[in-house]
Amino acid sequence: MIRYFAFCQGDILLTNEGDVPFGLQSPVPLQPWNVVTTLHMGSDEIRIIGLDEPTTVDGYRMVPLRKSFEVLSNADYGLAGKCAELLYWHRQTRYCGVCGAPLKWQNEISKQCPECGKEWWPSPAVAVIVRITRDDEILLVHARNFKSNRYGLVAGFVETGETLEQAVEREVREETGLCIKDLRYWGSQPWPFPCGLMVGFTAKYAGGELCLQREELGAGGWFRRDALPEIPDKASIARELIEDWLTADKG
Repeated sequence: MIRYFAFCQGDILLTNEGDVPFGLQSPVPLQPWNVVTTLHMGSDEIRIIGLDEPTTVDGYRMVPLRKSFEVLSNADYGLAGKCAELLYWHRQTRYCGVCGAPLKWQNEISKQCPECGKEWWPSPAVAVIVRITRDDEILLVHARNFKSNRYGLVAGFVETGETLEQAVEREVREETGLCIKDLRYWGSQPWPFPCGLMVGFTAKYAGGELCLQREELGAGGWFRRDALPEIPDKASIARELIEDWLTADKG
């Protein structure tokens, strides 16, 4: 079965019923440059498409990729994220960084320079995110780049030469001034906005006075289970980490 994962300006093309289009013919007219690459997964052929403009074809609609979490299956949402990341990488990786020659696809997920032979692969940006608790409270912060009133967890990108654990401790120290203990890996999540990997941790408060890094955080504080602010949507690992704490035994 041929399935079409088509994107335009951060939106994905879905049927009005909320499904990924499939069939022998594309649901929308395509130019040769619109088809970026094709994945083969079992018996399915996955065509990744970059549309020039949003579609107006009857029976279809454009949905923000993050909002598609609400209508797609977990498997299709994950696949949509992979396709979106490959499309982003393709548009950002046109020429060889060694000799400057135009790159060509080598296989489904990599390119090669026809002049010097250098191979290029997608390299997701790695970020850490941590749930910090103190007795029956959780630390939540509101980043200045949030477009809503939602509060989330302390997070940040891993720097060159750091372990994941060192990145967590540094981000917590820089953004809040706090010290943490009992740092433990919790889980990870691909984050195709535009091309990342979120690595989740849990930790406990060890000391220090909360002092927010105002360049990045607009607000933050300790919250009890019965008095939480608005929290991230269910598409994010931040929400999973918070809900895991909410359902855990108190103490």
